[in-house]
Formats: sequence, C-alpha cells, structure tokens
Amino acid sequence: MTYQAPLQDMLFVLEDLCDLSTLATLPGLEEASPETVAAILDEAAKFAGQVLAPLNWTGDQAGLGFADGAVTTPPGWKEAYATLVDMGWNSPTAAPDHGGMGLPAVVNACIQEMFNGANTAFQLCPLLTQGAIEAISHYASDDLKATYLDHLVAGRWTGTMNLTEPQAGSDLAAIRSKAVPQGDHYLISGQKIFITYGDHDMAENIVHLVLARLPDAPAGVKGISLFVVPKFLVNADGSLGAMNDLRCVSIEHKLGIHASPTCTLAFGDNGGATGYLVGAPHQGLPYMFAMMNSARLGVGLQGIGIGEHAGQVAATYAAGRKQGGAPGVEGSVAIAQHPDVRRMLGLIKARTQAARILAYRAAAAQDIASRCPDPSVAARAQRRLDLLIPVVKGWSTETGNLSASLGVQVHGGMGYIEETGAAQHLRDARITTIYEGTTGIQALDLVGRKVIRDNGTALAELVEDIRASRTRLCAAPGADFAALAAMLAQVIETLEAAGDWLLASARQNAQLPAAAASALLELFGICLGGWAMADAALAAAARQARGDAGTLPGRQMRLAAFYRTQVFPQAQALRVMATEGAETVLALTPEDLGAVA
Repeated sequence: MTYQAPLQDMLFVLEDLCDLSTLATLPGLEEASPETVAAILDEAAKFAGQVLAPLNWTGDQAGLGFADGAVTTPPGWKEAYATLVDMGWNSPTAAPDHGGMGLPAVVNACIQEMFNGANTAFQLCPLLTQGAIEAISHYASDDLKATYLDHLVAGRWTGTMNLTEPQAGSDLAAIRSKAVPQGDHYLISGQKIFITYGDHDMAENIVHLVLARLPDAPAGVKGISLFVVPKFLVNADGSLGAMNDLRCVSIEHKLGIHASPTCTLAFGDNGGATGYLVGAPHQGLPYMFAMMNSARLGVGLQGIGIGEHAGQVAATYAAGRKQGGAPGVEGSVAIAQHPDVRRMLGLIKARTQAARILAYRAAAAQDIASRCPDPSVAARAQRRLDLLIPVVKGWSTETGNLSASLGVQVHGGMGYIEETGAAQHLRDARITTIYEGTTGIQALDLVGRKVIRDNGTALAELVEDIRASRTRLCAAPGADFAALAAMLAQVIETLEAAGDWLLASARQNAQLPAAAASALLELFGICLGGWAMADAALAAAARQARGDAGTLPGRQMRLAAFYRTQVFPQAQALRVMATEGAETVLALTPEDLGAVA
C-alpha cells in the first residue's frame, strides 16, 4: 500500500506539455525554473510517500473522535499537519508577502496530486484552506486580509467553505442562513451541512467562509452574501479571544475518507455568530466560485491521485501474484503477463496520464490568466481555464472511480478484502464525483455556461489548438503518428459537431442540452484526453530524437497508441448518445421510472 509520486511523468508533462520554461517568464514566477521546480517536487514526493501515505490506511481504520462538539483526528494527523506547515506545503501558490511560496499553479497541481494520491482524507484540509486564501486575497477588505491571510497562509488557521444546507444542496438559491447587521459586523444564524474539516484539532483557529442572506436580500442566488466567520474571535492585537457562537453538532459516518471530518455546523444558537462581510453585499456566489474553481481543480487532482495510487497498488499485486501459464513459459506466471490484466492496468495508466495532462494544462492556463501582462492573451487563457474546469473535475474524478474499480478487479477476490488497500481507494474515490459539484452539475456547467453562453468561442479556440497538434502529427514520420493524426481529425470533427448541436438544440429546446450533458462531458474528456496523449507522443519522440534513451519516451508512445484504440473509440458512441438520444431521455416520465411520491 505504499505510494510513490510519479515524478518522471509529472516533470515530463510540466516541461514538455505545459512549457514550464515559458511560464517561468511570467511576472512573479521568475524563480520557477525547471531545475528549481524539480528539486521542490522531489521534496514534496518524499513527504507524500514517507509521511502522508503511511497514515492513509491507519487513518481510514481509526477514523475520527467526536465528543462534546469537538473533533479529534487520528493518531499522527496533527504531527503530519505540523510538518506540512513547517515545510511550506500548506499554501504553495500564496504570495511571498503573506508567507507563501509563490509557486505557479501548475506546480501546485503536481503537489496536490501527490498529496491527494498519498492521502486524500488528510489533504482535504489544506485544499479548503487554499480556497479560502484565494477568496479573501481577491475580495476581502484590507482589514480582513491583515487579520486573516498571514495566519491562513502559515497554516496556523485553516479554512472551510460553508454552502450546503439541508434544503439547499446543488440549488444554492434555497439558502436560508441569515446575516443581520450589528455595528461593524454581522450576526450569522443558520445550519450548514457537509462541511469538510468544519472542526478538528490540528490548528489554532478555523476560518469559515459562509454564504448567508442579508435582511434586504433579493430572492434567489442574487441575494447571497459571503462572510468570514472565525471559530474563535480575533482580538484587536491579533490574539485569539472567546469562541464564536457556532458549534459542531455532529460528524457524518461515511463510505470513505473516514479520517476527514464532515461536519454539521450550527451558527447563532445564542444570538448570532460574529461574521464579517467579504466584498460587496449580494455578491457571495461569484466570490465563492473563486474558491470553488480552485476546489474543483483540486478535486479533479484527487481523482487523478487516487487513480494513480490504485494503479500502483494493482500493478504491484499483479507483478507478484502468480496464476496460470503463458505460451513458452514453464509453470505459473505473474498475472501481469495475462493480456486482460495488462488491458486493465493499461486503462488505469493511460486515462490517468491523459487526465493529468488536462489538469496541468488547466492550471497552466490559470497562471497565464492571472499573470500575463497582455490582456488578450490573459483573457484567452481565462476562457481556456473556464472551459477545462468542468472537464477536469468531472472526467478526472470519473476516471479515478474507474481506475479504483479496475484496481479491485486486478486483485480479484483479494481486492474485496480491506487488508490489500484496494477497497479503500474505491471507497475514497466515490465522493469525488459528488462534492464540489456532481458530475451532472459539471456537465451542465460545461454545456450551458462554457459552450452555449459564449456561443462556442472558447471551444473554437481549443479546436484551433488541436488542429495545430494534428498538423505537427501529419509532419511526423511513421504509421503510429499517422494513426494519431487520424484520431485528432475525428476529435476535431466530433467536438465541432457537438458544439454545433448544442447551439442549435439550445435554440430549439433548452432541455435537450441538459439531457445530453453527461454524455457530452464524457465525450469532451475522452476527446481532449486523445489530444493530450497525441501531444505526449510527439513530445516523447522529440525526447528520443534528442538522445533520451530512458524508458519514458517509449512508454508514452505505447500508452498513446493504447489510448487511441482502447479509450478513444468510446467517443463515437457517446456522440450518438448525446445528439441522437437526448429526446429519449426527455421522453421518460417519472411514472416510467417509479419516481412518484
């Protein structure tokens, strides 16, 4: 059940497919040279493998303690968190002015994949803190920044997102929590559920970012405001004061991520919890989406990390487990020799690598969008980021679930036994397609906000880049590159046809895109994964031409060929499901499905 960060693959994607050297010329990223980044990631890999990974299994088995409204984390958790903070891993992208490392988002993507792959339940705490840092640094007043940012960046305090209420899940318009003005602050009341790390014993304070309504708030999502609500009030001199009027009512007993506290929080049982408005009134949802985009990228990286870990455990088992024979070999052979086992391990490896490339490219787009001095280039990068986020979150987490399931299957009956660790990967992966917006919500975001709303502009720009990749493939010698070029021709035609269908269908019947959305998200993931793997094959061949005699170039090219024949063909079926099958989805009635109260 050990985990080793796939440093070689990560650095290949960073340097050859995300152009790290060019990113390091952006303002504020000048010190992120490939050599420096490689050294940083090497240290992060040691922490992931030597500290976090051993706690993954023990934390899962021990679970959490809860008594008198207080959560206690498993043995080793507090010590690991203290080490993470001491090493600066709590907030790698935060500005050095506030004590952060100032690393590129794309380098942080590598770190988050490692830490999530090693121990998802642990890494959820820093993930939420990074989102809180981003929201406060972008939208809060100078006073709030001065009070909270340095402590969050240093890891002395942690952050949470408080959106969900019993009656308000994906529909945030139904939020009822209240915020009543009281001098220089607000009194917050209401209940929030499913709050990750809503209480714990690893840090001095917890800074809750809470969505609530002011007394004069308009109905719906346009009436939601965002508030900072600390667990402990902060005195004028920066020291911690009395506990705020909030409490952890309970923690959930879950299928997976057993060591991550999922809390129900009650605000204002004794008159109102003290909160402070972030930014302007009624702008809470846009502000929270600043956290949510980072969180959705982070959860996509969870899917990639869990898939990678599941694949490593399955491959190790397959290398050691002997069953059956093979042509030309006396006696039994390792099951890794059997074609179907290689097929399953290949699916894990190829889809994980494709998802990794897409996630890192999304993070690289974030770096360009936030730092490039050319407004037109920055705007194009922002459109790319916005388009990729639902694909990265939705497709990467579905890939993580598939990989974890295949990991169990490779183990056979032993995969169903907890001691092998394969089952934990499947249990932990399952939540990733649900929280921070379900796969269905990501699909609606993709087709509605990211394709239809901008009339296909961002999609057209993406297809332009894919067409450039195909041109390079056509110029490369050999049948393998010709086959990949043919795949990209299909990718281009499929994505353009899907975009045209979406725009036309939205004008005809707004429900049609919604009925096709999940199929289209999977189609986008598979098509963009094909583009990613084709680019990886080109980059690998270029490495070989420069004299790289290692195993990476050949492996990348073989995985690209595998992806082309074993994964990409699903795109055509998904296209039919979406464009020819949407009306059959709408034709089903609740009575047909037994969904009648």
